[in-house]
Amino acid sequence: MKPDTHGTKDRILKSAYSLFYREGFSRVSVDAIAEHAKLTKRTIYYHFKSKDDIAAAALEDLHRHLLPQFRTWIGPETAEPAELIGNLFEALKSWAERDPWLGSGFSRIAAELADLPGHPARRAASSHKASVETWLADLLATKGVADAVQLARQIMALIEGSTSLSLIHGDTQYIQSAGMAAVSLLSHRSA
Repeated sequence: MKPDTHGTKDRILKSAYSLFYREGFSRVSVDAIAEHAKLTKRTIYYHFKSKDDIAAAALEDLHRHLLPQFRTWIGPETAEPAELIGNLFEALKSWAERDPWLGSGFSRIAAELADLPGHPARRAASSHKASVETWLADLLATKGVADAVQLARQIMALIEGSTSLSLIHGDTQYIQSAGMAAVSLLSHRSA
């Protein structure tokens, strides 16, 4: 009988991300990941060379699940751009109001590894954020919004800043305010 390598890898990635999100990358050991996944350390190393590779793969796996989530959050793509962006920020605010909410896992691990720009998990976080920005730019461009690439960058800055401030202050009104700012930016760009 062939071993279920996909299911085992999935358990490792979900366990690792859960621990990294809750405790931080540097405080989580491979032993802890193995224990959480109810696997041996040897099994972990059969699938991954290092904790660094596990972190990168966990973020890449999360990315595959989050892009469809963003598409759901904006609502029907037939809506006007301001409504789509408003929906996105409302969904982000609702996400931030859940308990426990510890901010963006991508941003948290990138900040924790700030002194290691070539780290595989930093590259995975950067790739995710760039993909979301490109998706936003493409969406806005298909809606006829002028300078969609620059506007998507501004919206990403509002998302990152507002989620960070919401985490720091424990106040999701920062996300709501950022959403209003994003919609205001949009009103000046409609083609």
